[in-house]
Amino acid sequence: MATQIQQFDSSPATNSVEAPRLFGTDGIRMVVGREMTPPFLASVASAVGTYLGGQGEVLIARDFRVSSEAMARILAGGLMMHGVGVREMGPMPTPCLQFNMQALGARLGLTITASHNPNEFNGIKVTGPEGLEIPREVERIIERSVHLREFGESVWDRVGDLRVDGEGTDRYIRSILRHASNDRVRRWNPLVVLDAGNGTSAVTSPELLRRLGCRVITLNASPDGHFPGRPSEPTEENLWALRKAVVEFGAHLGIAHDGDSDRVAFFDELGRFVPGEAALALFAQERLRERKGRTIVTSVTSSSVVEDVVRAEGGELLITRSGSLPVAEGIRAHHAAFGGEENGGYYWPEHQVARDGPMSSARMIAMLAQSIRPLSALVDDLPRYSVLKTKVSLAKGEVPAVMARVHDRLESDAVRIVAIDGVKAFFSDGWILVRPSGTEPICRVYAESRSPESARKLLDYGLAVVATARGDPAAKSAPAPPRAAAPPAARSRRPGAKRGGTTTA
Repeated sequence: MATQIQQFDSSPATNSVEAPRLFGTDGIRMVVGREMTPPFLASVASAVGTYLGGQGEVLIARDFRVSSEAMARILAGGLMMHGVGVREMGPMPTPCLQFNMQALGARLGLTITASHNPNEFNGIKVTGPEGLEIPREVERIIERSVHLREFGESVWDRVGDLRVDGEGTDRYIRSILRHASNDRVRRWNPLVVLDAGNGTSAVTSPELLRRLGCRVITLNASPDGHFPGRPSEPTEENLWALRKAVVEFGAHLGIAHDGDSDRVAFFDELGRFVPGEAALALFAQERLRERKGRTIVTSVTSSSVVEDVVRAEGGELLITRSGSLPVAEGIRAHHAAFGGEENGGYYWPEHQVARDGPMSSARMIAMLAQSIRPLSALVDDLPRYSVLKTKVSLAKGEVPAVMARVHDRLESDAVRIVAIDGVKAFFSDGWILVRPSGTEPICRVYAESRSPESARKLLDYGLAVVATARGDPAAKSAPAPPRAAAPPAARSRRPGAKRGGTTTA
């Protein structure tokens, strides 16, 4: 099945003026007081109001960072001065705001959050009317308007209205319960430890888990923009207290979210961190057992364990560029049953086509109740791979030339390559991915193999290829590539399983 997904960022700018880029992979993020200043926020509000033609309604939500409420007020005032109505949603997770976009028929949504970034950062995530991130061409329009200060007029008798909506979180929780709640969970009554990370999941997840039928122990559940409990990023090293609590209390599951709750991390009942690729594979497996032969969508960064599971269950796997919008568009275009990335962002189309941490938590609990097996056993049943990741700094402006040389070298060395987002090169014992960052002058290097030793060799090889492409004096030449053999598509499958397909787009 060879199909193409519309790529929003492939369209050229509508004007020859090349404005400085403000939007990164997921909204605008800057250091408060340095780049994120009141005048800058006012210009963003004016640019958004101008783009909307001074009409419609914008939803504004925020996280608990110290500057978020102030930023929300500046943006609200600027939009209203350009004739746009504003509905203040209050503190809530990003996926909660995204869900309310379609429920309320708003034209745009602004979430004031820097997600997992350090405390001094804050940002603006912009959501379109369908609950997805805005496409790149709209970002360019806003960037150009800010850069040239080309704004629509403000008229004294055409100021937008301000409304306050306190029902947004309840609408969202009710939707999750419709799609994840069942009698098995209530009969099981599992003990769950939730680490809210002092972020927005504190306003939704404790109530959600209790209404599902769980007994809940909370950590860091007091909203606090200083993030005193732990750093906002839910990495294994940052979640030591959650691991300890799961073991000490004998919990069935540990759950942690990032600052704006669009992602989730899990610990099993033994206190072991569940890698994002393992949770992704388990979710894909469950969905294909419920919905035979359907499509699962993931990005080029995902582990081979996802492909293994999808093939074993007879599903179709669609590979997209990395990032939340390409995955979401892939799900919509192919009416997929599920999608996700290895970073803890998972998509449940029957609820909404956006990555959703609280919904994923509810689905994990429902899956465990259905399986009657502990999470550790489900993870241990998966094929095992070792995944390593690092990054390489590049000089500003050299990224395109370096990536072109990396592509040429890997194309000549590998069994096959996938070049929809950087270069993913397959070898006899695994793969490497060299992918440029969308926001920083760096490239990320990933390596995967069945053994940690082989993964390390592949990563070292990938780093040497990048060093050679940069012209690093210490890199005389790239080492010999790993021995080529059959590509991963030829891996064995479970006996008796229907063979699925893999498509890139």
